[in-house]
Amino acid sequence: MRKAYHFFLATILTGASLLSLTACGPKAKASELTPVTLNEVAHSIFYAPQYAAIELGYFEDEDINLTLVNGAGADKVMTALISGDADIGFMGSEASIYTYANGSKDYAVNFAQLTQRAGNFLVGRDNQPNFKWTDLKGKKVLGGRAGGMPQMVFEYILKKNGIDPVTDLSIDQSINFGLTAAAFTSNDADYTVEFEPFATGLEKEGSGHVVASLGVDSGYIPYTAYSVKKSYLEKNPETIQKFTNAIQKGLEYVNSHSSEEIAKVIHPQFKETDVATIATIIERYKAQDTWKKDTIFAKDSFELLENILEESGQLKDRVPYEELVTTTYSEKAAK
Repeated sequence: MRKAYHFFLATILTGASLLSLTACGPKAKASELTPVTLNEVAHSIFYAPQYAAIELGYFEDEDINLTLVNGAGADKVMTALISGDADIGFMGSEASIYTYANGSKDYAVNFAQLTQRAGNFLVGRDNQPNFKWTDLKGKKVLGGRAGGMPQMVFEYILKKNGIDPVTDLSIDQSINFGLTAAAFTSNDADYTVEFEPFATGLEKEGSGHVVASLGVDSGYIPYTAYSVKKSYLEKNPETIQKFTNAIQKGLEYVNSHSSEEIAKVIHPQFKETDVATIATIIERYKAQDTWKKDTIFAKDSFELLENILEESGQLKDRVPYEELVTTTYSEKAAK
């Protein structure tokens, strides 16, 4: 199991910026479809509705030939989007706020939200059925990049529980995104913050135990959304509408089918993980109400995100919701 798990880890992370997963099903005639490159922040079961949309042919139904690229981090996804290497970026919306705040004229506009809770988990060395966040005092934790959603949500939870992220524990932020699970097996850290399938992978190989869900303990947060450059949105509104329609269908499928059914559908996206494990992970996400019923990015959610950014010291001045979010396409897709 250890060998298979690390092979999977290496497979999705090696050359992440170059990794391309062509999402064109048997129904597609690529020459007749609109090519769209989607750069995602990570390739994770956390984004099951997106993969359901791919595997069920919803993008082809909307005349889109989708190419999926693993950007391995919101900063890298935004770089690809701004440079034109990607048409659509899928990441935490904090990246769009940073870009706008830095004065970019052709900034990223969020047009569809997918997840409404954090998708990562706290993994410890031992099983702790009575875990409390105060148990982290004096401990070492493998964390995330400063200014990224995983790290900011982690710090948000710590503060909610009266823990100072700077003085009450040690957070190692030196390990690159996606590599913390592998590092945890040989590191001296007491805990690590992990996405799936890495959290479950550590459990299955006996290297750790999930002790808490950041999604549950942080509450509803606009964790990941789709965005495009303002110029792309102005030139390609029909493509954005069709893309949003496909994601909406993926959400509807995931919200109306069992974890086992979903696991079978998205298994081609995670060939190194068996269907039963995928189903277990999906059930964990379903239980905490991870996925929205629609893709509408509400103003109160955006303002909550800005609250978190302010508390983490990453945002000095508020940015306007009306500039960085449009709900036009989501509202039409949800009808």
